[in-house]
Amino acid sequence: MDIRYSTNQNDFKNYTTEKIRNEFLIEKIFTENNVNSYYSHVDRVIILGCMPTTEEIAIDKGIDVWKNFGTKYLLERREIGIFNVGHSGRITADGAEFELKYKDCLYISMGTKEVSFKSVDSAAPAKFYMISTPAHKRCKTTFLSINDAKKVPCGDAQTANSRTINQFIHPDVLETCQLSMGMTALNTGNVWNTMPAHTHERRMEVYFYFEVPKDNAVFHMMGEPKQTRHIIMHNEQAVISPSWSIHSGCGTSNYTFIWAMAGENKAFDDMDNIANIDLK
Repeated sequence: MDIRYSTNQNDFKNYTTEKIRNEFLIEKIFTENNVNSYYSHVDRVIILGCMPTTEEIAIDKGIDVWKNFGTKYLLERREIGIFNVGHSGRITADGAEFELKYKDCLYISMGTKEVSFKSVDSAAPAKFYMISTPAHKRCKTTFLSINDAKKVPCGDAQTANSRTINQFIHPDVLETCQLSMGMTALNTGNVWNTMPAHTHERRMEVYFYFEVPKDNAVFHMMGEPKQTRHIIMHNEQAVISPSWSIHSGCGTSNYTFIWAMAGENKAFDDMDNIANIDLK
């Protein structure tokens, strides 16, 4: 498990490009027949990726749960949201099996002891992208297809940010303890996400970029509003955004990203908006 510790925004102002990438960028999400795991001390979020081919893979493969979390199993005091961004795959959670096709989602409740992953076709593997957050109550394990998501069109082609927000793990769709997740798809010819930028002191966020065409990139903006920096990202990479940082991106093509939030509340209008002319 790759452990990332919290970063002070005053120190961040002096970071080099390499240092910023080492602290916040997650370059490798998927490895064949393995679970890649990253533990961020920003709100104690875990980012995981699993690409099963010839094996059925347990969620805690390669993770020393007791050493890292002091619990008997990974979800003893945690909840988790899972998206499939590959071919069809199956998830088994305490004996219940769920089949996830491309862009389907599964929320698994705190207290689920055994979770495993497999692909329907080993030659066309599923890719399970996951975010886990601490939880203090048990909610209902729920499957959500892409058709079940609440769709919120927003933005405008004139400002190159026409997009659709698909709300999956969201207060308007299902109950969770603190985790929120969704998927935003930019329309063809649009490249900006989450502009004008904002911060939310009470919540952190993780972005996972995918459907980034070959030879294209996303410039992910972060940092304090008057001390912005950027990370250049490619397909199927994630980035950690502390509560003090903006989180916005501009691509060389349209793309899709999965956002996940954890923190004090799930009120989506509880944010501090920043005008474009005030960014530096």
